[in-house]
Amino acid sequence: MATKATVHRVNLNIANMDTHYYVEHNLTVAKHPSENDRRLMVRLVAFTLNSSEALTFTKGISQDDEPDLWEKELDGAIKLWIDLGQPDEKRIRKACGRAEKVIIYTYQEGSALAWFESSKKWLKRFNNLSIIYLNIEGDIENLSNKTMNIQANISDSELNMIDDENSIDILETIWKEAQ
Repeated sequence: MATKATVHRVNLNIANMDTHYYVEHNLTVAKHPSENDRRLMVRLVAFTLNSSEALTFTKGISQDDEPDLWEKELDGAIKLWIDLGQPDEKRIRKACGRAEKVIIYTYQEGSALAWFESSKKWLKRFNNLSIIYLNIEGDIENLSNKTMNIQANISDSELNMIDDENSIDILETIWKEAQ
């Protein structure tokens, strides 16, 4: 029998001083059996950095034709496609062809830079693609629980995520910016 996803309930209070977005989101996030706590929390970081009322989590890992998060227009057009990690050229080409804007958040220290350097040449042709490296200072996995209450503060492109016991800083480094 296949292992089922683990459901996490998240009360995420966002104070984004850069965009003046101050909202509390009550989220239900499914953690795929093959997903570790770090990746789950990076999905939450990506949501926080791009949050809007229309941004939603998708089936992600279990679906090849969906990103980790997306924002769709009322007519079904994909406004924003967000993937994590180090996707291959075929997946990036597909995302850039389907969405108005694509963001890839990479976070694996060491392997992320090697992937980006080896992919630079063919990544140039995608004008609607941004690639952002997340420098996570601390053990973000410590924030992961089945029930989470997180305060997320964003100022000067720096994200600070706080729960009752932990405080994690995340710095964004833009490696490629959409035109």
